Amino acid sequence: MGFRSLFFALFSLIAIAHAGQLTVQSPRFTVIGPDGSQLRSESISLSKRPGPITLGVTDTLKFTFQVADETTDKGIQPHQTFLRFFDSTTGEEGIQPVKVLPSGKAKFELNMAKPPSSLPPSGAAPLRVSLLLGSFVHSPAAFDLFDLYIPPSAPAPVHPEEALYHPRPELAHTFHPEPNAPLRFISAFFAALVLSPWVVLFGLWGVVRPRVPHLFSPSILSFVLSLALIEGLLFWYWIELRLGQILLYGSGAATLTLLTGKQALAGIAARRTSSK
Repeated sequence: MGFRSLFFALFSLIAIAHAGQLTVQSPRFTVIGPDGSQLRSESISLSKRPGPITLGVTDTLKFTFQVADETTDKGIQPHQTFLRFFDSTTGEEGIQPVKVLPSGKAKFELNMAKPPSSLPPSGAAPLRVSLLLGSFVHSPAAFDLFDLYIPPSAPAPVHPEEALYHPRPELAHTFHPEPNAPLRFISAFFAALVLSPWVVLFGLWGVVRPRVPHLFSPSILSFVLSLALIEGLLFWYWIELRLGQILLYGSGAATLTLLTGKQALAGIAARRTSSK
């Protein structure tokens, strides 16, 4: 398989080396005005470029030629024939296919009243026109023909949403500074304000001296400790906990307080029944 590939490659190189050359015979251009009169008509020499050709908005350019074998002068129909319009200042180019007859003769017309879409956008600089030929049995060929001045292209219409596709100014975010903690004496004042009801409660309790003989019984003490747990959670929430955390911990503490309160009430009812 490797030998076959090598042999085919060598055969292709030999065929290319011995391929015939294409040439262009009798190239000629004619500029026709809007009234049908000939404004300019010249033959083109492949060795010397003619002067620049200028077309008006209603003029027509006719270009005729014949493709032939350079050795036999026999007319050839290439497999591909194109006219290339190139603007050297902008780098824009346009490719226009040209139909060639089996005899090798071809004709191309450029009507500026209805220019083809293959023409590149034009400005003050001329378009460089060249002829490109491609064939399976001949070497490819390119011929530089002439410079062509055509009316400047109209500016492209502006799309109503064109501004949306341009770079936008960079967004600058302004963040508020982190809130400062209140002064220590303010925090201490409000902490004392929160704890003051307890001070008043214990003070009045000392004056009244209520009798709570069963305060430290297991049923009542567990209920009092569960109440103290809820108060501790509220204080913890005030200084550190988040809302989700206090709801989670508080639901557990509330359930515990409900159970211990029910147990404390049951114990008080049992003692009242036994005293009767």
